[in-house]
Amino acid sequence: MTKDFTKQRDWLGLAIGNSRLHWAWFKGESLHKAWDSEHFYDNFVNEQLLKEILPFSLRDRVSSLPIYIASVVSSQTALWQTYPQAKLVTLNSIPLAGIYPSLGIDRALALWGAGTILGFPCLVIDAGTALTFTGADKNLHLIGGAILPGLGLQLQSLATKTAALPEVILSEQLPERFATNTLEAIKSGVVYTLLAGIQDFLADWLKHFPDSQIALTGGDANLLFRYLKIQAPNLAREIVVDPHLIFWGMRSLLNF
Repeated sequence: MTKDFTKQRDWLGLAIGNSRLHWAWFKGESLHKAWDSEHFYDNFVNEQLLKEILPFSLRDRVSSLPIYIASVVSSQTALWQTYPQAKLVTLNSIPLAGIYPSLGIDRALALWGAGTILGFPCLVIDAGTALTFTGADKNLHLIGGAILPGLGLQLQSLATKTAALPEVILSEQLPERFATNTLEAIKSGVVYTLLAGIQDFLADWLKHFPDSQIALTGGDANLLFRYLKIQAPNLAREIVVDPHLIFWGMRSLLNF
């Protein structure tokens, strides 16, 4: 990445996820504001489109703002590369050893961001559309990870791929484990198996890296953390919840 910033310069970070665009406005190395917006589906990105989703105070300055982009959606990547101020963040920018070509840039940046602020070894759980585990050791070498459908995707798949199961919205309270109606049975099945999987992965990781930092990020991070605090409070105390890990990873690659 081009290292051309001063500590006072404004810049935008854009993490293009499977479901939404995630934005961060930085003043130098300080995060000033973060928000989400929908994917764009135009043929190209221009200043007028961008002004519609930027904070009001930035709209008159949009032409001078570089946008550092990490994307996991190829069609959105191609779209945003039409914007003159776009600078694409790639795996080659991230100083982790052992990165493989198909590793998602979102996973790599989140891991790098978590490691730079919390320390290595580090394991990141990203609770987005997909739920992922990504870890590195104290030598900044990628150990690996896993990918599975996230909370929302599991619930959506049951609602859309079956004839009789309804759409479910989770509450902040843990569902009853053994339910007596269909809605609660879906909640129980999805939530408890996902929590069990998280606990199993963490137990195995901590067996190999007992001094590891553990970070939780993504759209469902707060809900999953609430569930974990109820079901596994000792384990939850080992977890740091941070929604901005990808942007901390971006920031660390710039020269301040």
